[in-house]
Amino acid sequence: MRIARFVPVLATLVVASLLGAAPAQAAVPANDTISGATPVTLGFSEVLDTTDATTDAQDDQLNETCGAPATDASVWYVLDGTGTGVLVDVSSSDYSAGVLVGVGSPGSLETVACGPGATAFGTEAGTTYYVLAIDDQSDGGGNGGSLSISFNEAPPAPIVDITVRPTGTFDSQTGTAHLRGTYTCTDADFIEVFGDVTQPVGRFAIRGFFGFFESGTCDGERQRWSAEVQPENGKFKGGNAMTVAFAFACGAFECSEGYVEQTVHLRGGHK
Repeated sequence: MRIARFVPVLATLVVASLLGAAPAQAAVPANDTISGATPVTLGFSEVLDTTDATTDAQDDQLNETCGAPATDASVWYVLDGTGTGVLVDVSSSDYSAGVLVGVGSPGSLETVACGPGATAFGTEAGTTYYVLAIDDQSDGGGNGGSLSISFNEAPPAPIVDITVRPTGTFDSQTGTAHLRGTYTCTDADFIEVFGDVTQPVGRFAIRGFFGFFESGTCDGERQRWSAEVQPENGKFKGGNAMTVAFAFACGAFECSEGYVEQTVHLRGGHK
C-alpha cells in the first residue's frame, strides 16, 4: 500500500520540481538607460546583474570618441563633480568590463575619460558626469554578467622635477658628451627622460640626443642620473652647449611632465 501511494506523490514531486526548475527571468536593470542613471557619490559600490541590460544609440554616441570594441550590457551612473579626482573601477566584474565618462547633455555627451577595467578623471564642482559601465567583449563574448563597480577618490597626479648639472664632459676621440643630473618623482610607476644637446662650433652647430627610462624609483627621493649623448653631425668639443630635457612620470591613470633648460660647460675627458 505504501508503494501504491508513493507513485502519485512522486509524480507530484517531479512535476513540482520541473516547474521550479524553470529559470527565473533576470530583470532589466533600472539604470539600463541614461534617463534612469543611478546617482552616486564617492564611496559608492555595488554588484549588479547586467545580463539583461541593453545598449542603445546614446551608448554609441558616447563611444564615438572612445572606440571601445562594444558597449553591450551597459548601465548608467551619474555623479556631481566636487573638484575631486574620481576612480571608477569595474575590474572585479566576472566579465570584460569597461568604463566611459561624459559631460554635457544626454545624446550629445563629450567623452572625458574611458578605458577597460578602470578609469580615473578629474571633476569640476557644479559639473554633472555621466558614467557608462559596459561589456566591451574583449574576452570574446557578451552579454554582461555580475558587474562589480566602485567610485573612489583617484590617486594624486604624479609630481616630477629634473635638473641637469652645469658641467659635463666630452670624449675627444668619439666626440660623445656625457651629462649628469638629478630627478625627483612621486606617485608614478616610472619616469622617462628625453633631451637634446646643441653646441655651436664655428659656423655650425653640433647636435645630439639622449634618453633613459627608470621604473620603481618614483619614491619622492632625489635620484641621480647620467646619460651619454651621441652627436649626429660631428663631434662635441670643449665649451658651452645648450641642453633641453623633458621628463615624463606616469602612474596608473595620469602622467606629469617636467622640463629644464641648462647651459652646460663640456670639459675634456672620457666620462
